[in-house]
Formats: sequence, structure tokens, C-alpha cells
Amino acid sequence: MRALAKELGAYAEHLEGAWSVEIGPSGPILAMMCPSKRHEGTIRRICKQLDEQLLSTHPGYICANGPEIEHPAIGRMRRPDAVVIPESVLDEEGLAVDATQVLAVIEIVSPSNPGNDYGEKLSEYPAMGIPHYLIVDPRTGTIEVHSDPCKNRYSRKEPYIFGDCVPFGPWSVETSEFRRYSQP
Repeated sequence: MRALAKELGAYAEHLEGAWSVEIGPSGPILAMMCPSKRHEGTIRRICKQLDEQLLSTHPGYICANGPEIEHPAIGRMRRPDAVVIPESVLDEEGLAVDATQVLAVIEIVSPSNPGNDYGEKLSEYPAMGIPHYLIVDPRTGTIEVHSDPCKNRYSRKEPYIFGDCVPFGPWSVETSEFRRYSQP
């Protein structure tokens, strides 16, 4: 799967726009990335808040936007919107961060493919052993916090709305400045 993903990545370099290659349950996926300003603004706010808290809860860790995560044992590779990882892994060789080093993943639901965050990734992240998964949905103004991974699912799910102070693992995310997508 990794070899096919690498070939797709090389192919994507010749295409217009920004593309991402992930490995899902049905194999490698080539997806166009076109996040909106609101999507990027929400990621920035979350990373900034978590980075401040990580200094005391997990020194040496950061909330990074963009690195791929991979779990070769189950044949999965994903590119979450943000991940909580040791900062030192960004200096290592290779393309992807080992999923066993990831404390949390954050996804901002895109208007074009919400099923990916609520479906495939909701089963793949716990299978990778990632302890915490935050789903922010600017379409509806809602947030879900998933925790306690057990095989291909999370045992706990807590719902919130924009404006709440959301507990997320040992951290919290203030959502009062999150913005919903414009209605079509």
C-alpha cells in the first residue's frame, strides 16, 4: 500500500492544486485539498491553544498542522488537520509520523466530504491507538470529543457546541471564536 501511495504522491506533484495521499480501508486515496479560510482559522486557534497547554502537560510536544501519520501494522496512513506529537519527530527522516507517537488528532469537517471524518477516520484513529480525537464541524456548529480507544472504535463520545469550553484529554479548547461555514 505504501508503494502505491508513493506512486500516487509522485503523480499528484504534476497536478494543479494541492493534493493529499492517504491510505484508507480500501487502499490509497488521492484527494484534493482546498480548505477554506474558516477551516484554517479554526485549526490555527486550536493549535495555538493546545501549544500553550502542552508546555505544562507534555513538555516537548506540539500541536502541528499537517504531518501525515502512519500505522504500518494495520496499513493505514492519514493526514489529519492537526496532531499532538513530540516536536522532535519533525526532524526525523521519512514522510510520516508513527501513529504510536500521536497523543491526539483534530479534524475540521469539510463541506464536501463530512463522511470521511465521521466514518472512516472515526474507526481508523482508534485502530491506530490514538487516545483522543476532536471533530469540529463548522457546518453545524458542533464538536465531538472521542476518547478511550478500543479496537476500531472509541468507547467515549462527548458532544459540544460552538461557544463551549471543550475538555479534550488533559487540555481544553475554548470555542467562542470558532466560525461556522456560510450557508450556501
